[in-house]
Amino acid sequence: MGRINKHQAVNPVRNLFLPFRKNDISNGVKLVIGFIFQDESALNKAKAILKSRFGKIDFESQTLAFTHTNYYEAEFGKNLKRKFISFQKLILPQNLPKIKINTNIIEEKLSKHGLRIINIDPGYLDMAKLILASTKDYKHRIYLDKGIYAEITLFYQNKNFTPWEWTYPDYKSSDYIAIFNHIRALYAEQIKNKLR
Repeated sequence: MGRINKHQAVNPVRNLFLPFRKNDISNGVKLVIGFIFQDESALNKAKAILKSRFGKIDFESQTLAFTHTNYYEAEFGKNLKRKFISFQKLILPQNLPKIKINTNIIEEKLSKHGLRIINIDPGYLDMAKLILASTKDYKHRIYLDKGIYAEITLFYQNKNFTPWEWTYPDYKSSDYIAIFNHIRALYAEQIKNKLR
């Protein structure tokens, strides 16, 4: 084996790193927030607070009936509804724990008689997946920071978001999948424009 002269030598540090790709998530990811609620006024108050913190909402889904579990009925009542929004301003993924803590504070601030009146679920979407934040650990969740875990709830394959075996039943529904496909298209256009 021949010797490597100084002109052939490879920088050992530089070559540890992959080249930067233009669709890298360092360009920002799409903040998505889901709500479960009974009273529209609670939703409107939560949206107003979130807009003051995260800026313009660029997508708001239709209101869907939340019928996949009765888990929240004792706290919120019956005939619950679901809605999703996304924000125009992109976020850095490492900020998700801070955002989850803030949405927990908003839930508490809007509560009545010690009970929440709205559930606020933040997450983010990039070209490959939908991530949800949780305060609960489980076998398929990864610890982030400040008591917050991340779950890959959906992955993108064959031009469609696809559930895992652990994905919540409502997130497997065609209505939800269509919503996240639409938000992904908005995000793809944002990234395209950002890199021009």
